[in-house]
Amino acid sequence: MTSPESAPKGGALRIATVNVNGLRAAWRKGMPEWLGTREVDILCLQEVRAPDPTVHEYFDGWHVLHAEADAKGRAGVAIASREAPTETRIGIGDDYFATAGRWVEADFALEGGRQLTVVSAYVHSGEVGTPKQDDKYRFLDVMLKRLPELGELSDYALVVGDLNVGHTPLDIRNWKANQKRAGFLPEERAYFDRFFGTEIGWRDVHRDLAGQVDGPYTWWSQRGKAFDNDAGWRIDYQMATPSLAAVARNAVVDRASAWDTRWSDHAPLVIDYQL
Repeated sequence: MTSPESAPKGGALRIATVNVNGLRAAWRKGMPEWLGTREVDILCLQEVRAPDPTVHEYFDGWHVLHAEADAKGRAGVAIASREAPTETRIGIGDDYFATAGRWVEADFALEGGRQLTVVSAYVHSGEVGTPKQDDKYRFLDVMLKRLPELGELSDYALVVGDLNVGHTPLDIRNWKANQKRAGFLPEERAYFDRFFGTEIGWRDVHRDLAGQVDGPYTWWSQRGKAFDNDAGWRIDYQMATPSLAAVARNAVVDRASAWDTRWSDHAPLVIDYQL
């Protein structure tokens, strides 16, 4: 792991993802100071919950792709990049989610004529026995179709964001107590078995780099002492095609030093790729 102040080495591409839990609130609480030290090349955001002009104003000088949700004050995803993408797309390919603000794709040209596709995704949190959970399963079903398509589209493909599922017991501190709760249901986790198994064959880049350890967690409940006790969930991912995962060099969760210095209930996940 690198320190938060370190820069990507030798031409590495630094990609960060974070659920900001409302961009305007995160901005007031200190997000610009974090961003100013991290030398991020591509920044993916979820739960932006802000109008499009505000997002472009905050990221003046960046190239911004933003999908605002029709439901005001909810969802919203964005990709902000230092270099201009060659092509962008909004939506996962199912008209049911066309205005949900949960999926954006951007293609970037690399040296040697290669292409990188980056997706910022926000999977539904879900709620057992409700239409919210039905929508979550429908979205995950479409992901099963879209991931192989992305692998065919580009030399390198990467889906990052708040995917709202802890894949294994290593990803949730109190996993035994959450087995019947949305986010750790066996049916949800089975999708990730397929994402990272032989069927689709993508890689969980953060887990590959961190090894078989608890966490590192990326989200903590605002209730009680969850953050202070590191009783978190690892639900923010960078999942990549094998060719891209093979050149990932280090992963860092930028966990705040104290509860009252946080600017979101999620922490950024930052990974360097030696491209």
